[in-house]
Amino acid sequence: MEKTVVAVLFGGCSTEYEVSLQSAFAVLNHLDARRYAALSVGITRQGEWLYYHGPLEKIADGSWCANRLFCSPCTLSLNRGEHKLIVDADHRMNFSFDVLFPVLHGKNGEDGTVQGLAELAGIPLVGCGTLASALCMDKDRAHKLAALAGIEVPASAAFGRDASFAEIERAALRIGWPLFVKPVRSGSSFGITRVSGPDGLHQAVNAAFEHDDRILLEQEIKGFEVGCAVMGNETLFTGLVDEIELSGGFFDYEEKYTLKTSQIHCPARLSEEDTCRVQQAARTLYRALGCRVFARVDLFFTPDKRIVFNEINTIPGFTAHSRYPNMMKGAGIEFDALVGNLVELGLER
Repeated sequence: MEKTVVAVLFGGCSTEYEVSLQSAFAVLNHLDARRYAALSVGITRQGEWLYYHGPLEKIADGSWCANRLFCSPCTLSLNRGEHKLIVDADHRMNFSFDVLFPVLHGKNGEDGTVQGLAELAGIPLVGCGTLASALCMDKDRAHKLAALAGIEVPASAAFGRDASFAEIERAALRIGWPLFVKPVRSGSSFGITRVSGPDGLHQAVNAAFEHDDRILLEQEIKGFEVGCAVMGNETLFTGLVDEIELSGGFFDYEEKYTLKTSQIHCPARLSEEDTCRVQQAARTLYRALGCRVFARVDLFFTPDKRIVFNEINTIPGFTAHSRYPNMMKGAGIEFDALVGNLVELGLER
C-alpha cells in the first residue's frame, strides 16, 4: 500500500518554540509507519527552514539543529498543487508530500501565517485554515464572534500602543477589579497578568505590550476553567470535558507545563447535563469561528452554572500527556489513532 506522506512542521519564531518541539516529537512517534511516511521540517528560532533527517530524540531535547549533520536548508514549493519540499536549492532535491501538519504553537505558526502559505500553494492542511487560525489567535475578535453566536463572554476592552494610560485606567475601572491584562495575540499565557488593583496595572500593561501591539483588559470570571476537545469537519466529535483545579493564582505558563500546584480532572467534575452543555457550547464556538480538523475550546464554568467563553486553541499541546489527546483518549480514541484521524481529516476537501 502506498503511504501517505505527511510533512510535519515544528519549531518556529515563537515564545512557544520548546512546546512545539515536544508536541512534534510525540506526533512523529505516533504516526502509523504502516500507513504514513513523515518528512520532518524544522523552523529555527531565527526563522530558518531546515529539512531534518536525524534521530527524533534530538527534536525532543532541542538539539536537532545544534549542528547541521542532519539538517538541510529547505522551502515549500509555492507552485499550486505541486506539494513539494525543495531541499538544498542548488541541487534541486525535491520531496513530494500529501499533507502539511503544522505542529506549531503561538505566533508565526498558529496564527494563520503558515496556514496562508499552505492555502496559497494548494497544500492540504491538518488543522484550521487561515481565517479561523487568525481569528482564534486574536482574543478580542474571537470574543466578539463568540458573543454573536450566543455564548457569554467576559467584559473586556482592547487597546493599541497609541492608547493613553488614562484611557486604559478608565476601562479598568469600568470592568472592575480583579481583572486580567493580556496580549491580544499570544499563547501559553505569555504576557498575562492578574491585576487586583490600580497599583499593578501599569506594570501589567507593559508586560502585555512586550508580546503584542494590542492588549486586552478582561474581567475575571469566578468559577473554574473547563476544556473540550473538538475534532471534525462536517461531522463533529467531542472528547471528554476536562477541568482545571487551581490552588491559587491562574493557569499560567509554569502551571500549564508543570502542574506544580494545579490538577486537571478528566472527566470534569460536572453533572452529565452540564457536561453536555459544555460540549454543545464548544461545538457552537468551533463552528462560529470556522474551525476544521481539530481545536480545543476553553471555557469558564461559574458557580451559578453559566458557561463563559475563554479562548480556542487551534493547535493545542500535543504530547501524550497534553489535555487534548487525554480528552480524546477518555472518549475512546488512543493517541496513534487520533493522529491518524487528524491526518485523514486534513486530507478532506
